[in-house]
Amino acid sequence: METFDTIIKTLNEANEPLKGGQIAEKSGIDKKEVDKAIKKMIKEEKIYSPKRCFYDVKK
Repeated sequence: METFDTIIKTLNEANEPLKGGQIAEKSGIDKKEVDKAIKKMIKEEKIYSPKRCFYDVKK
């Protein structure tokens, strides 16, 4: 769950949709871990994709 919290925090601080690589860079989490977490978080509807390859927090 720590990865999820870090990703959500990173997206909230950015105030704009980010790509997976940008999330990894800003959060310090490995890109593969971010990609796995993003897939799971989208299924759980914690984040969404406003446009292809960009992610943001559901508000």
